[in-house]
This record gives sequence, structure tokens and C-alpha cells, in this order.
Amino acid sequence: MTSNAGAPLLERQGDELEDENCLDDHHEQAPRNDTRHTGRLGVFVWLLTLSAGISGLLFGYDTGVISATLVSIGTSLSNRELTSLDKSIITSSTSLFALIASPLSSVLADRIGRKPIIVAADALFVFGALIQALSISVPVMVLGRSIVGLAIGAASFVTPLYLAELAPAAHRGTVVTMNAVSITFGQVVAYIVGWLFAEYGSATTGWRLMVGVGAAPAVLQCILLFIMPETPRWLVKANRSEEARTVIQKTCGTDPIALQMVNNVLRDIEVEVREEEESTGLHNGDGKANNSFLAGWRELILVPKNRRALTIACMLQGFQQLCGFNSLMYFSATIFLMLGFTVPTLTSLSVASTNFIFTVAALLLIDRIGRRGILLYSVPFMAFGLLATAFGFIMADLSTIDAHGPALTKSAAIFILANIIIYVASYAIGLGNVPWMQSELFPLNVRSMGSGLATATNWGANFIVGLTFLPLMDAIGASWTFTLYGIVCIIGWVAIWRIYPETVGISLEDVSGLLEHGWGVR
Repeated sequence: MTSNAGAPLLERQGDELEDENCLDDHHEQAPRNDTRHTGRLGVFVWLLTLSAGISGLLFGYDTGVISATLVSIGTSLSNRELTSLDKSIITSSTSLFALIASPLSSVLADRIGRKPIIVAADALFVFGALIQALSISVPVMVLGRSIVGLAIGAASFVTPLYLAELAPAAHRGTVVTMNAVSITFGQVVAYIVGWLFAEYGSATTGWRLMVGVGAAPAVLQCILLFIMPETPRWLVKANRSEEARTVIQKTCGTDPIALQMVNNVLRDIEVEVREEEESTGLHNGDGKANNSFLAGWRELILVPKNRRALTIACMLQGFQQLCGFNSLMYFSATIFLMLGFTVPTLTSLSVASTNFIFTVAALLLIDRIGRRGILLYSVPFMAFGLLATAFGFIMADLSTIDAHGPALTKSAAIFILANIIIYVASYAIGLGNVPWMQSELFPLNVRSMGSGLATATNWGANFIVGLTFLPLMDAIGASWTFTLYGIVCIIGWVAIWRIYPETVGISLEDVSGLLEHGWGVR
């Protein structure tokens, strides 16, 4: 089910959508009704997308590689085997510090720009990777993972924001989804590297290479940042409109029609910035901007449309984690070992590969089906996969008292794997990437704060799920644990249907208008 609430807005914004979709190979004006489907992304925007996507690759790699690292360390840290508490602290410290970094990055991104936050995240990735690789004790390893957590928290917030503010409206979903593709690709690489080093590497140095190799992509991105511009929207907000014009022109071209498009896009951004400043009183009497931190938070919480945007963004980010996906990614090898698979790490690779393949599918569908539509179609399949997995665990439990137990256990294991694949595929095509479109819901003056708080919600829920998954398995059993996650999916689907409007094809300057007088769904 998709919403038609944006139809009048789309008609009114027809010309502006053509202006923003300024990357056509030719510059003939398309019919107004086809504007959101015309044109292709230019080479410059693709280069920016791929360069910024390295942050996603680092995000995925560093969250995925720890699984193989923990089982390969042996007695290399503190001259003893790791305890369960050691492993829990090493793993959860990353999520905890990502939670801390997200809101802090949102404040800094408004003050100093989006690009410097990416630079800082790269420096933290390099520093954290080197500390991990040189660790000789558990506390030092925790320090390295905590620094990487700061980097992941900053990158997971700023990269989707950076891409959303640079992308043309008609292709914004595709561009932002590229970051999700990079994250899932990084997880696949982490699983492969972890398996190779665990099977064929040195017992004492293999795990150090696993974590240390994460520094290389960060160094590459630091080099590429020399050609990556700041976003036009931040530049206008910082009273640097001519620089913003230059950035927009690089994505649009230099012929007369393209120059007119540049003027229109720049005008729309300037109008939004001026209106937001006037409506929120962020100027003093002398005309100078008053960028009060408290004033920004009041604007985010007290203005109804901003509060609705924050509710939707935090709901989606929390739902993305509370459905249990990352607990599956963290502990899939444990689950498959319990089910009797002889090489659980390779079985886990099938989960990561499915996640990557269907995230690529989302890349092709997100701007065709829409954000709301793709969630309403995919979440029911997530719920089905989880509930069927719960039923599979009941089959596995019953097999232990059956005369033909081993055969039934094998059938149950294959059944569980198949339904986990269904769940992961459905997650990847919808919920795995749509929440990261959060920045498009907020007007420019609260975009960083709102996105940072929503990202912090994601990491907070991630921390909770990672901390409770194994205790839940022990306390209520695997079948009830997956049933609980399935119920969360059903509740989430109802919430999406009620309050999440469709935003596909609408410029960033106009999306917040959908939430002006309600949720914008009807």
C-alpha cells in the first residue's frame, strides 16, 4: 500500500524535480509526469557515491570481522583464554561508543560541515585498527574496539546525510542505498577474510591481520576526500552560496539549460534556509545567526512537523534492530553449530551473501516502489521467516525424543536455514536500508540533530539486542526468541502503515511539508 498524500505536492514541484534531476545525458525537458524517472546519474555523482561508500565498507567490515577474531585470539591477549565476559565487553564496546558518537557527530556536522566528520571517522578507523592489531591485553583490545565504535557511530550518521544532500531528488534513494550496499559488502568481505585467516593463517598473527587490514580503506578514503566537496545545503547555511553553486554545477553541467537548473536548485536551498531561520528566530537583531544548541533542540522537539519526523526516524531505526537482525549476524555461527552444520562459518557466509545480494536488489527498486511501499511489501516476509524459524526450532526440539531424531534434526536444520534466508532477504530489500534515508524527513536546520538522534536510537537498540539475545535463548528457548522478533515485525508493520509517508521523488526542501499538518499518509 502506498500513500497518495504527496500527489499535489509532486504536481506543484514538477519543475523543481526536473531542475534537481540535472544529470541527464541530454538536456531535453521530459514530460512533467515522468520527471522522477528521467535521467541517469552522472560520473561525478557516482564517484562521490563510491568514495563516500568506503565509510559503509569500513562500517560493515569492522562490525563483521569481530566474530572470527574472537574465536582466533586464543591466548594472545593477557596470556589466557578469553572468558565469556571478555568477549561480551570486546563486542559490546563498539556499539556503546557508536551510540555516544552519533549525537555528538550531529552537533559537529552542523558547526564544521559534513566532510570534516568523514575525515575524523577515517582517522579513528585507522587508529582503532592499529591499536587492535597491536593489542597485548584485553583492556587494550577493548580500547581499540571503542575507538572503532566512535568511527562507526560517526560514519553511520554522516555518510547517509552527506549522500542525501548531494543526490538529485529522483535518485536520492538509489544513492543513499549505495551506502547500505557498501555495508553489506563489507560484512561479506569480513566473513571471507575471517574464514581464510582462521583456516589457513597463523594462530598468533592471523587475527591481528584481520583487524589491522581495516585501516587500508580508511587511508584510501582520506586521499579521495581531497576531491570530495562539502554539500551545497551546508555551504548555503554557512553563507557560502558561491561555493554551493560550484558544487551543484559540477553535477549538472555547463550548458545554458544546466546553468538554469543550477540557479533553480540553489534558489530553492536558499529559500529553505531563509524561511527556516526566520520561522525559528535563529537570528539576532544584528542579523547574525544565533546557532544556539538549545534553540536547535527546542526546534526539533517542539515544532510538530519536526517532532513527527523524529518519531518516524527513531521508530524505523529502532525497529531495524529490535527485529533481531544483528543478533543473527553476530551469533549465526553459534546457531548453525548448535544445529549440527559441520562448517558453521561457511553457512554464516550464506547469510551475509544473501544480505548483500538483496541489498543490491533494493538499490534497483527503492526509487521505483518507494520507501513506504518497499517496507509494507517486505516486512510481512520478515515476520513469516522468523515465525517459520521458530517452528523449525520446535521441530528440532521434538526430534531429540524421536526414534528418528538425527534425520529429523537435519531436516529441521535445513528448514531453519531456508527461513533465515527468507528473513534476511526481506530485511535487506527493505528495513536494512530505508531507515538510513532518515535525513530526508528533516528540514535543514534540524537535519543533523534529528539524524544523529535517530542513529543513536539504532545503536542503542543494537546494544540492547546484542546484550539480550543469548540470555533470551537460555531463558525462553530459541523458538520463543524468534517468535518474539516476529511479533516485533508485525507491530512495526502496523506502525509503518499508520505514520510513515511516501517520500520518493520529492526534493529535500519539500519532504518536511508532508508532515506539516499530520503524518502525511492520507
